[in-house]
Amino acid sequence: MGMQPVLEIKGLWVNYETEEEIVHAVNGIDLTMYGGESLGLVGETGAGKTTTCLSIMQLVPDPPGLITDGEILFKGEDMMLNTDKRNEEIRGNGISMIFQDPMTALNPVVTIGEQLSEVVRTHQKVSKAEAKQKVIEALEVVGVKRDRYDDYPHQFSGGMKQRVVITMALLCQPELLIADEPTTALDVTIQAQVLELIRTLQSESGTSLLLITHDLGVVAETCDKVAIMYAGEIVEFGSVDEVFRNTLHPYTKGLFDSIPKMTGPCERLTPIEGLPPNPADLPKGCCFSPRCKYKMEICEREKPGTRGEGHTAKCYLV
Repeated sequence: MGMQPVLEIKGLWVNYETEEEIVHAVNGIDLTMYGGESLGLVGETGAGKTTTCLSIMQLVPDPPGLITDGEILFKGEDMMLNTDKRNEEIRGNGISMIFQDPMTALNPVVTIGEQLSEVVRTHQKVSKAEAKQKVIEALEVVGVKRDRYDDYPHQFSGGMKQRVVITMALLCQPELLIADEPTTALDVTIQAQVLELIRTLQSESGTSLLLITHDLGVVAETCDKVAIMYAGEIVEFGSVDEVFRNTLHPYTKGLFDSIPKMTGPCERLTPIEGLPPNPADLPKGCCFSPRCKYKMEICEREKPGTRGEGHTAKCYLV
């Protein structure tokens, strides 16, 4: 592992501000990733996972999105201080993102081949013919035949579109690949193939992988480290092994309790009571306290800091 992190996020705060309210989407998160690492970012819908990734890419929609504080360092270079032109160079070559919904990530009136060739030619000095050859080879790796090069997105199924989007993200062999729930739109067998594909491509090219998901099973299979996100904060962080075997935060425990067990007698699942807090009106103390069965009086009053070394959690019980 290189000593310099590929990605370093320090104290990132992101709001979405409208006339009616301020939504606190990301609230002071820190993350570090090294070369070749894979990190799973897990949390419920609305936890701030996608906003975190859009911030890394410097693609938070503005307005209403606003990064109010923090640093985002890609190989030591602060993405927030860069010019737009420099960040455009980094996107694709340095950092690529597989977006959540392949239907909207592709342009419906341009052929697949043309869209992918454009990516290659934007970032690499190659001729049209070379770009086409590169694209065809890349598509065949993910199981899309070369005779589909001139087809339009509507001629592809959801699973095939997702493969095209993955190809697009990997064409320039980025150093950091962000995959935002890359398997949500797919059925289970295709899901396994797509994850296997991302893993293989990652290990071959030494790319670091930031995988966003709400599926802990996917994290167990794909990632080395895991960050559990709740209400815009990272509430638990550690190696997959540590977090799965020795869970520290009550929210993470709740997530595990609500997964069906494959062995032993079938008991009722234990859901986490209540709903995630409204990000426009967060509780004063620990954001999880309204739903926590272990809560103490201090939890409602003061936010817990991050506790622990290596395997950390934001909880007074640690």
